[in-house]
Amino acid sequence: MSKLGALHLTKHTGVKHTATVIFFHGSGSSGGDIMEWPYTPAGGQMSNVWFDRAYITPDVPEKLNSIASIETEVKNLIRKENEAGIPSNRIIVGGFSMGGTLSFHTGYRWDRNLAGVFVFSSFLNKNSIVYEDLKKSPGGNLPPLLQIHGNSDDLVYLEWGQATFDNIKELGVSGEFHIMEKLGHSLNKRGMNLIKSFIEKHLPEQ
Repeated sequence: MSKLGALHLTKHTGVKHTATVIFFHGSGSSGGDIMEWPYTPAGGQMSNVWFDRAYITPDVPEKLNSIASIETEVKNLIRKENEAGIPSNRIIVGGFSMGGTLSFHTGYRWDRNLAGVFVFSSFLNKNSIVYEDLKKSPGGNLPPLLQIHGNSDDLVYLEWGQATFDNIKELGVSGEFHIMEKLGHSLNKRGMNLIKSFIEKHLPEQ
């Protein structure tokens, strides 16, 4: 297993670095630094995933030991940004599918001082520890949420995403839920433009 690290996609242009966006990809994708786990939904085969889960459905318990392992890595990643002069309120986290689920844990459990959270085609389990943590320590300034989901998604169903949004909103998170017409389990340009606008709104230039 490798340690998480930043993957810089642009060269330094001389402009001062004042904010950071961390994007967590979906299961099976790849990145410069990524955890490799035996993944239960893939028959126990090794796969590029952030944590293990019993099945891709909200009806099963979360594998909390696996999630706790990636928690340390994510916190270290944010800490490195903080040490480089980027406070948490100048950091947005987001992701696609499993990466979006990880973003829920990051923004509403591990660092609630973040500037925002965005998720695309993602969900939380029905009795998620994210909900439990929000119930235990309600109130405060929680990061705003942008959630996007395709209505033709046949892997992570729209109703799972909608239920997640409804639950997390009831627990004090403010945000927006956008449905993408005729979109399956994938990203699209309209959704990415919504994310771009969300980032520009919550990470204004300094």
